[in-house]
Amino acid sequence: MSARSNEEIGARRVRVVTEDGAQVGVMARADALAYAEERGLDLVEVAADADPPVCRVTDYSRWRYDEERRLRVSQRNQSHGGPKEVRLRPRISGHDYEWKRDQALEFLRERASVKVVVFFRGREREHPEAGRRLLARLAEDVREVGHVQGRESFEGRTMTVILAPNGAAA
Repeated sequence: MSARSNEEIGARRVRVVTEDGAQVGVMARADALAYAEERGLDLVEVAADADPPVCRVTDYSRWRYDEERRLRVSQRNQSHGGPKEVRLRPRISGHDYEWKRDQALEFLRERASVKVVVFFRGREREHPEAGRRLLARLAEDVREVGHVQGRESFEGRTMTVILAPNGAAA
């Protein structure tokens, strides 16, 4: 993340910008360094890809602190990881189903997608319609805050469906 500053800047001509964002203009690197030094500040390259590169006249340590802080804040506001997961069995009791439904509703209200997985064991695998009924019931119960994305998939011992949050509901 470290940007080049002062003597590290390799371009011969740079576009100089003051601390408050006002443009000084395009000038030779040596002139820009002298301009920054007059003010007791550093010349920091902020846009190396531009033509000519953009350099800000600022206190380098303060600029670096602000950049790291901005990066931390942006990472804090990111959505982490993939979908949340709710696991069910075809012969689930009423209370357990309600608890899992409430868990899925909470995830959807937090704007996270939910992967609902129904596990089949033994002879349960011979009755996939039980899993489909369970998934349809859950999709109906959470329809106010989420909707089914795609179709269910039945692979091996699991039947899976993805629930995505609705656009306006939260």
